[in-house]
Amino acid sequence: MEENKKFKIVSSKKTRYLLPNILTLGGVCLGISSIKFSIDNNFSLAVIFILLAAILDALDGRVARLIKGTSEFGKELDSLTDFVSFGIAPVLILYFWELNNYGKIGWAITLIYSVCCVLRLARFNLTKFEKNQSWKINFFEGIPAPAGGILILTPLIFELSNLNLNFSIKSITPFFTILIAVLLVSKIPTLSLKKISISPKTTGFILLGIGIVFISLMFFTFETLLIMSFVYLISIPLSFMMYSNQSKKENLETSEDEHEDVL
Repeated sequence: MEENKKFKIVSSKKTRYLLPNILTLGGVCLGISSIKFSIDNNFSLAVIFILLAAILDALDGRVARLIKGTSEFGKELDSLTDFVSFGIAPVLILYFWELNNYGKIGWAITLIYSVCCVLRLARFNLTKFEKNQSWKINFFEGIPAPAGGILILTPLIFELSNLNLNFSIKSITPFFTILIAVLLVSKIPTLSLKKISISPKTTGFILLGIGIVFISLMFFTFETLLIMSFVYLISIPLSFMMYSNQSKKENLETSEDEHEDVL
């Protein structure tokens, strides 16, 4: 009599690959759903869904590395998800909100942003660092797709926050979208913080800060997003300065090593 075999979707050795990919698929579902809500003129929920997709995108890679569940399939799936959730969905939200009022020019801007996003993702997949350039892991070339997807929504977020500043934010939407598209494909270094070391003494303060951000997002969602977008834009020139200093330091050390070898 044959023993009953338990039904398994995947082998026990492969189950660690499921969780990161489930998070990735959840992100693409949120991105596509945000388009549906923008068509229904429910722009507040559309923006929230893009935010949730960005949070899942930040988690899936880290979870995969933590449980040793990284794979080539997951890498490709993540890129495709990023294009849908941050290269298509946010700019379509903007299109249904304001860019459609500009006719063909509005649609052209929509396409330009999407093309820049897919080019940025393709370049990211091909980016490799040499062992002596490991410090570059803490920097992206250009702004990452999730950041770009949220940044182009800044004019809409500003309007949803109901801040009374007597300023027509809609008028700058086309120009701001083009600016973010250019930053996506630019080679301006921006902070990645993938390999940043955290002192045990500061862990409590960092967790407190993260808790405050999440609480702020729950009760003051759009105001908090607006502040975060502004802070991120300010960090770009700071990132450039940090990158330049690191690069100069690396070049100096390399030249000293070559000088020692000659001697």
